[in-house]
Amino acid sequence: MPEDKAAKRSVPRLLLTPGDPAGIGPDITIRIAQESFPAEIIVVADPVMLAARSSQLKLPLTLTECNLDSTPTASVAGTLKYYPVHLDAKVIPGKKSSSHAAYVIETLSIASSLCQQNRAQGVITGPVNKEVINHAGIPFTGHTEFFAQLTGVLATVMLFVAEGSEGRKDFLVALATTHLPLKAVSDAITQTKLRTILAILIEGLQRQFHFAHPKIAVCGLNPHAGEGGYLGNEEIEIITPTLKSFSKSAATLIGPVSADTIFTPRQLERFDAVLAMYHDQALPVVKYASFGHAVNVTLGLPFVRTSVDHGTAYDLAGTVNCDATSLLAAIRLAIKMVN
Repeated sequence: MPEDKAAKRSVPRLLLTPGDPAGIGPDITIRIAQESFPAEIIVVADPVMLAARSSQLKLPLTLTECNLDSTPTASVAGTLKYYPVHLDAKVIPGKKSSSHAAYVIETLSIASSLCQQNRAQGVITGPVNKEVINHAGIPFTGHTEFFAQLTGVLATVMLFVAEGSEGRKDFLVALATTHLPLKAVSDAITQTKLRTILAILIEGLQRQFHFAHPKIAVCGLNPHAGEGGYLGNEEIEIITPTLKSFSKSAATLIGPVSADTIFTPRQLERFDAVLAMYHDQALPVVKYASFGHAVNVTLGLPFVRTSVDHGTAYDLAGTVNCDATSLLAAIRLAIKMVN
């Protein structure tokens, strides 16, 4: 009987937004379509643009419009289901254009809406160019903030997941602040903000990554975690009191720790995740260790969201040199998180 139930259980339905049509997003989307997945992958994009790019790449591709009212079926190599979004502007691979901005935003809005309607369980996002979108007069600081606004959640957490190498466990790093100018970071880190971020991180690690009692290293804001106040008071006045306010039954929180020592292999093995205070405190380490293989995850949304760890790479768009490894990792992690 258990086997029959398993056979009848539907596979997850995931939406993929390729991002900027002039970047490598369509290229890596077409590359992953050459593989099969234990999930229904639906690309929210213009099918004419996808067909043109697959022809340019000389990769076989059968495009089929999706039927969201049907039971999801696993993706088959060489085929790609799509949810049609019309793109008026001409696309020249490698040539960025603000005329693509409204289309990109529409794909993200549709994907979010379909997930909120429970017609899909998650979104995998390709790379976009924030400058291009803002130049078109559309305020946009990033996918994380955009999806938070669309879903009405008050806070989300950006988490990077890098697969462990040489027998090491996966490397998980979350951010307390995301896309802010460096001069604005200190004011943005308050006890209330940090408490909210930690609560979302703990819940996400427990529910979606199955750490029953996560052990989290929390970085200081200043060099050497403030040196006891000689290099800044944020650790004493904000970070330490916040950590003490958490129940020890939910998670083990260690910090504030110095960021220049916590990101070493020996130290990372001691923790399930690290919480960094700002973008460039963590991302240089993540990208040095696993660029092209890491996955960007948004915790706190009402649906799963994963993303590639790289940009639009206009210089590679429309060529055979695009690497789809990060997108493959993002899809596989999304499937795992949904399941």
